[in-house]
Parts: sequence; C-alpha cells; structure tokens
Amino acid sequence: MEQSCEEMYANIIVDISHEKLDKTFQYHVPDTLCGKIHAGTAVEIPFGRGNRRVSGYVLELTKQPEYPVDRIKDICGVCEKQTDVEGRLIALAAWMREYYGSTMIQALKAVLPVKKKTKEKQKEQVRLLLSLEEGEERLAFFEKKHQKARARLLSSLLDRQRLQNDRQAVLPVGFVTGELGIPKTVIRALEEQKIVCLESSRIYRDPTEWVQEGSAFAKNFEKNGEAIVLNEEQQKIVDAISERWEESGGETFLIHGVTGSGKTEVYMELIACALERGEQAIVLIPEIALTYQTVMRFCRRFGERVSILHSRLSAGERYDQYEKAKNGLIDIMIGPRSALFTPFSNLGIIIMDEEHEESYKSESAPRYHAREAAIRRASMEGARVVLGSATPSVESYYRARVGEYTLFELKNRVNRRELPKVSVEDMRLELKEGNRGILSGRLMEWMQECLDGNQQVMLFLNRRGYAGFVACRSCGYVAGCPHCNVSLALHGKGTQAERLVCHYCGYTAPNPSVCPQCGSPFIGSFQVGTQQVSEQVQRIFPKARILRMDMDTTREKDGHVKILTAFANQEADILVGTQMIVKGHDFPNVTLVGVLAADLSLHMNDYTAAERTFQLLAQAAGRAGRGEQEGRVVIQTYEPDNYSIQAAAKQDYRAFYSQEILYRKLMGYPPVQGLFTIHGIGEDEAYLQMAMEYLKKYLDRLTANGAVKVVGPADETVSKVNDLYRKVIYVRHENDRILLRIKQKVEEYIEINKGFDKITIQYDRT
Repeated sequence: MEQSCEEMYANIIVDISHEKLDKTFQYHVPDTLCGKIHAGTAVEIPFGRGNRRVSGYVLELTKQPEYPVDRIKDICGVCEKQTDVEGRLIALAAWMREYYGSTMIQALKAVLPVKKKTKEKQKEQVRLLLSLEEGEERLAFFEKKHQKARARLLSSLLDRQRLQNDRQAVLPVGFVTGELGIPKTVIRALEEQKIVCLESSRIYRDPTEWVQEGSAFAKNFEKNGEAIVLNEEQQKIVDAISERWEESGGETFLIHGVTGSGKTEVYMELIACALERGEQAIVLIPEIALTYQTVMRFCRRFGERVSILHSRLSAGERYDQYEKAKNGLIDIMIGPRSALFTPFSNLGIIIMDEEHEESYKSESAPRYHAREAAIRRASMEGARVVLGSATPSVESYYRARVGEYTLFELKNRVNRRELPKVSVEDMRLELKEGNRGILSGRLMEWMQECLDGNQQVMLFLNRRGYAGFVACRSCGYVAGCPHCNVSLALHGKGTQAERLVCHYCGYTAPNPSVCPQCGSPFIGSFQVGTQQVSEQVQRIFPKARILRMDMDTTREKDGHVKILTAFANQEADILVGTQMIVKGHDFPNVTLVGVLAADLSLHMNDYTAAERTFQLLAQAAGRAGRGEQEGRVVIQTYEPDNYSIQAAAKQDYRAFYSQEILYRKLMGYPPVQGLFTIHGIGEDEAYLQMAMEYLKKYLDRLTANGAVKVVGPADETVSKVNDLYRKVIYVRHENDRILLRIKQKVEEYIEINKGFDKITIQYDRT
C-alpha cells in the first residue's frame, strides 16, 4: 500500500562498496517523487559537506523524522537505470539482514554480488558495402596499382559475397588481421573510402559451451527439445502443482522421491509450465560437481535459454550471466546457493534439488539458508518453491507434516527398477578375523565380480567428521558428552595436552589410551584419506583403472567435468571419492557402491550427526543399479545396529524420521525448538572468552523469566582458523519470534559496548 508523501522520510543506505558507510541516512521525500519511491528503490541524494550526489538504496519509508526537520535534506531523484527486480532483491537483502543478523552491506553484497562492472566482450567484423559489380571494379583498380593488401581483403569479401548470393559479406576482424595478414590501417583506409565498415557488437561469455552435440559428456542424454514421457506418479505431481499455479504464489512444495525416481523430469515439466506462461525459473543444486549432468539435461531440453552460475566462473562470465538474465536473454538459471539471486524480472518457480544438503547454508555473514531465502523471495514475487530430495532434511519434512509445505511422494524408481541390495558389514568382526585392511571381505568379493563383468564401482569415503572423534575399533565405543548427547572432539592432537571437548557445553575429558568399555588398545581417530584408499585398492586390484575425486583432484576450473566425463565414458573401472561423488550423479554402468567408514559422520559433535549419516548413506546407496543391471551396496561400519545406518540400508526414510524426531523433541533441538547461535571471532583467545562470558551473563539476565535455554560459551567445532579464535553461544526456544527479539537485544547491547569492537560477532538461525 502506497503511503502519502506528506512529511514522508526515507531511510537510505549509501554506496555498498564502503563498509564504513554501513548505516542508514535519513532524507525527506519531496512531493515530486510521491509514489515513485518504495523499499528497494535506488535514489540520488546529496551527501557530505559538499553535497556531492551519490547513489543509495531506500530501506524503508517512515513518518518519523530522526533529526530536526530543518537538517534533513531532500532526495534528488530516482536512478532510472535501476530495474524493479533489483529493488526486490534489495528488499530481500533487508529481510536477510534483519532475520539472520549482519550488516546491511554484507546482506547487499550477498544478494547483489556483481557490482563492479567487468569489461564487456566485443565481436568485431568487417562488412563489405559494395555490390559485386562495384567491388570487382575496385578490386581491378587495387590490382592495377599493386595495392596487394587492399586487393587481398576485397577479394576475400567478394568471394564470401558470391557464396551468399550477393548478400553483404562480413569477415571477423581476427581472421582478417590473422589469417589474411592485413593490418588495421588497411581496414580503416577502406572504411574512409566507403568500401567497408567496421562493426562491433557485444557477445556474452557462455559457460555452457561444453554442452555440444557429440561432446564427450553429452552422450546418453536426451536430444534438444525431446519431450519426456512421465510415469503415473510423476504426472500426478506435475498435474497437482500445475492446477494450483494461479493460487500457489509463495507456496512451498516438497517432493520426497527415492533415489532414481525421476525428480529431475518432474522439475523440467514444471519449468516448461512456467516458460509457457512467460515466467523464468531458478534451479538450485548443492555442489558444482552436480552442475554438469544437470546442465546437460536442461540444455538438451530447453536449448540456449539455460545458463549457469557458480564460483568457478571467471568474473567476466559471472557478470555476463547476470546481464543476460536482467536483459531477458535466458529463462533458466542453474547453480549453487548464489544463483538464487539471479535478477529475473518475472520469476515463476524456484527449484531446490537435494534440498537437505548443508552447502545451502552460508558460512559467512549473513549466515542465510538458501531454502528460507528462496521461500521469502518467492512470497515477495508471487513465485512457487519446489524442494526435492530422496532424504529430505528433518526441518523440511517436519514442516510438511505440520502443513506448512505441501508434500508429494515418488515411491518407486523409474521403470519400476529395484532399489539396490544392501549389505551392512560389521568391521569389528573383520578385525577379530584378522582383516585390518580398509575393505571387508564381502566388498572385495563383489568388486572382483564387477570388474570381471566390465561393470563399474564407486567407493565412497565418508570423511565428514574426519579425526573429530575417538572410537574403539574392537567394540565400537565412542567418547561422548554426558550432557549433550553428542560426541567429544579431539583437541591438541599429537601433543601432551590432548583432550576431548564438547562444542556445545564445554565439557572436557582426557583422551583415553585404551578403550574404557572393553580395554582394547585399538582406540583413536580415523586417519585414512582418498589417496591412501586409491593406493590400497590398486594393490588389491592391480589391473583396475582407478579415478580419484576430492578437493585436491578438482581444484582446476574443469576438474569436476574431466573426471566425471572419463568415468561416464567408462575410461575407469573404479571411482574413489568423498561426498561429492554420491550426490545426484547417474552412471548406468555402476552396479556396486562401497561405503567406507560409514559411521564417521555419525559421531560429528553436532546434533544433526545421525541425520547427516542417514542422508549420506542413503544417497550413496542410490548411485548403484540405475541402469538395467541390479545394484549392490556394501556399508562398512563399527556400529551396524545404529538406527540411522539400519534405516539407510533399507532406504526407509520414514523409519529414520520417526526415531530422529523423538530425539529432537527429547533434547529440545530444531525443528522442534528454534536455535539462535552467536559466533565470536578474535585474535586474543583470553579476550574473546571474556567478551563471550559477558554476553552470556547479559543473555542470562535477558532470559531469566522465560523458558529460554542458553548454553556456552564453548569452542567452535574448528576453534582456530587463520590465527583467529572462534567461540559460540547457543540460545534455544520454541518461539521463533522470541529468538528474533533476543537477537535484536543482543545487537543493541553489542552496539553500545565498545569492548566488542575488538572482536567480530556473527549470528546464525536454525
């Protein structure tokens, strides 16, 4: 609803490139701008002593002046070049700043990441302005005068014109100066004689050029524009969402589909619905490694109207993709978290594939979650959000169960293919039988069968939680916190000061030299990486062709696509990797997946450890048997009876959820209760500890009369990074609004206490 401009004031933030200007300045809205200014509008304002004009963004309109009225200056005007979509994105940034806690500049930089304009890429060409008859006359003149360079250029243009049936011929400047060896001075001379003209046009950098018919990675995918035939389950979901399209602006749908059930095909049909209505679509994926297969499928279906955004693109490529989106040259943007802020003017649908992935959570301020930001953007723009996963986050499934989201299910694989056969191998028994290697007897046996049958194997090393906990290989005992029901983390590794620490409450205990439960000396932290696994597997299977995929082997720009292309083309028999190999990939010839150290993630010092473990194992199992042949999976663990491992082996999400939500209710963890986290970062550990303790005392006073639980301060999971110490305080309550008010009070407290100037405070919401 528009407000009257009578005595209206605008709170404006100035120039987001300067951190020191991260505060609002108030200006008066003149009558001439009545109705033209709203939250998100870019405006010109007089600033500083010299009243120089600078640009700023309106955050809010108010009737309350913050200063004497005679000191408040007028807004000069509206920045005409700004688009409406930029205004909406700025309003989204304001929400992120308020909800998650950060500076406004930090929020704006997250939402508008391409502020510095990079150099546009230009295509230059020489165009012939003469007819064939006129051109041949001039060519004869140049040859008579022995003007060889001019004759060579004109002759080439005339040859091209003859091939084009007398249409005006053009040649790229690069070809003229390179292949023909003609300097630009000759081109300019002919331009002065009105024989040719030089033309320059902008071309956009295209990060999807590798999607070519016949390219190495393109085979086995549907051809461009080819229609997809949905099965009954898939079609019901598409029909249900399509029928509610008019009324579902801002609505959120959750598709829970088993691995291989065809969620991507459902996404593409929903996007086709949006495109038919003249709307655009954003497709979020959790990892760069997933970009390549996803983009291949979407480009084959929707052609050149698809683009991608991710961190491996150059600054020029990123800038061009934003410009193409803003100028209406593309309709679909695919990419990780930052693609959410693509400046589409008529956004119709946001799809978030593998919505459970924690990479959707930003680790820098503002610590937003892409799911919440997507839902907020959709509600602002009348779009709809579709979340999809074979292993939905507990948070999303809980919301679906209480009616906040609409739940759909795909219970069967495409073409009714069977889920893989899963064997859970107890590595304690392997140890007792004398097998101290990394592969169980069954896994080695099945690997040999696959290699003999020219089938492929994926070995997933679960390194999440690597070296973060202490466990016994003989009985499976894990050192845990008696107060928080999470594992203790090993600190001071390799020193005399080794200790076990809880990162939730600060509880400490000595690092045991023998297992306190069974007395075995085989107790310690896991110390195997993908390179060691590859080397050991090569010794066991010397003729096998092995690829390794982890952070080290994918550092270069095209590292992911090179490895995945080679494996897709069956240039390797075994792919060894970390969690990036088990997320969404589809290799029809993979019939066996081996999960090594399945329980590493089970003992992260985090309340979500069981959820992460179930998701990783179920996703890993889903990579096997996606083609015509039966799939098999081996899960190696020291805790075969754990409910998350048992549920993952059966691909039974509901069984896992029913157990996990009981645990969350008992402990008061999200999504049953909200969690507000305060992160402190500083160079001086003692000073940081003191500051966080003062903050804890303030929180205790602030929450003394309510059912709010404050825990900490304690060390972060990684307590020191780049010589900066990190500590954390947790605040829990079932009412999200109360947590928001507490955050606002904490921000005010820190603002007026200068002692906090020496440390960095960041906030997080769960």
